[in-house]
Amino acid sequence: MADSADNPGVIAPPPLIYGAALLLALLLHRLQPMPIFGRTSALWPGVLLAALGVALAIWGRQALVSAGTNINPYRPSTAIVDSGPYRFSRNPLYVSLTLIYSGLTLAFDTWWGFILLLPVLIVMHLGVIRREERYLEGKFGESYRRYRARVRRYL
Repeated sequence: MADSADNPGVIAPPPLIYGAALLLALLLHRLQPMPIFGRTSALWPGVLLAALGVALAIWGRQALVSAGTNINPYRPSTAIVDSGPYRFSRNPLYVSLTLIYSGLTLAFDTWWGFILLLPVLIVMHLGVIRREERYLEGKFGESYRRYRARVRRYL
């Protein structure tokens, strides 16, 4: 892929990054169990947290669709979206993935998920979000800089 391609050049699809880490956490838990709660279960709090993440993802996706821009980070962005959850966070879809991942980690009752969350967040920040920010600033210039000044990166 050429540097001049009209996309941010993220290192991998964000759901794949989170999904691979969750699968690795479950494999590690099977090999070396590290329960969070032991005998008690965090199934329902985990399910509720994951459901909150799904709701945020649906809201964020709808805002992108309504604005007529691409959801896929390998496709060109056509607009700066500042409606829906994008009024509060520049990355609500990635916040939603973190909520879903954390909820599933609780539901599966394994510390491994939270141990692997730090590397996931570092990969997301450097390999996805920072690249998207450079791309959006280069493509939209001052309008993106104004949006960035008004809205937090995460929460």
